[in-house]
Amino acid sequence: MKFFAFALLIFICQERSAIAQYSVQLDLTEQKVYLLYRDRAVIESLVSSGRPGHLTPTGNFRITNKDLNHASSIYGRIIDRSGRTVVLDADVDMPTPAGTRFINAPMRYFMQFAPGIGLHSGYLPGYAASHGCVRMPEEKAIAFFQAVSVGTPVTVFGVAPRSRQYQVNNNGSYDQGSSNHFGTNSRNGYRGRVVFPPPFGFWPF
Repeated sequence: MKFFAFALLIFICQERSAIAQYSVQLDLTEQKVYLLYRDRAVIESLVSSGRPGHLTPTGNFRITNKDLNHASSIYGRIIDRSGRTVVLDADVDMPTPAGTRFINAPMRYFMQFAPGIGLHSGYLPGYAASHGCVRMPEEKAIAFFQAVSVGTPVTVFGVAPRSRQYQVNNNGSYDQGSSNHFGTNSRNGYRGRVVFPPPFGFWPF
């Protein structure tokens, strides 16, 4: 019995240690997010954060919830009977004309860090365009989702630019030959020690 209690204590300590080793840094100015392991950036991704009027909050947060198949309870689009989009940027209170219906916006791999605000997979138009959440390319959202846990620290800083700032191919990287809006290579965006990861399975998450 004592051995079982000791083993359980060790397991809990290891879980807490793993959570503490990962953190997320979100730079609104550069529209980039970094996954840090032991304070070293191991994954980076372009994002689309909240637009003016729906700004993503800044400050120090923690992951409070993870939902693989999350959908917005407020925002989405209106489609007709054939599935064609009638209104792209709709909300649940918007009247729907006859023969149309409202579809909640999918927000897969949702990682909430503030009330109603989180990281999730979504389309990146090349500028801050969301209603406050932080969109990521799906492959990067999956990597972050598998790495973070409830309790993982999230730091959000900077100011979202008001105009289009970058071109993105929606797999999380700049189009070939492009650079960020500071005129530097994208790997220099994070000021810490950047380590580009080996194949995904080799990272300890």
